[in-house]
Amino acid sequence: MKYGIALLAALLLNATANLMMKFGVRRFSGTTLNVQDDPAGAAGTILSNWVLILGLVFFASNAVLYTFALARIPISVAYPIMVSGGFVIIALVAWRYLGETLTPAQWVGIVMILVGVYLVARNMQPAGS
Repeated sequence: MKYGIALLAALLLNATANLMMKFGVRRFSGTTLNVQDDPAGAAGTILSNWVLILGLVFFASNAVLYTFALARIPISVAYPIMVSGGFVIIALVAWRYLGETLTPAQWVGIVMILVGVYLVARNMQPAGS
């Protein structure tokens, strides 16, 4: 049970990290990050963006929890849950809050992904059993 919770938390942290990095990058609009000519200035600009930094912290936290979950959940189950679950969350948030569009075919695809993840995970057995 605790490994499943860790996997779910890792999935949510992963999706949140991706979204925070997207929102963080949007804060740079109108700003030029010239890493080649001014690496110190670019680093300072990036480090002053708390949304982007928090997204990176969430990525690191995701890696820790995902690794913990892999101790008992087969990677053939954990990885599809992580990737497709994250995709669905990100697609829905991008549609709702970033103004990205989803076509009817994409909505059908999202439903099919969710059904596929259910089929992969429904008989999940701990690794090594």
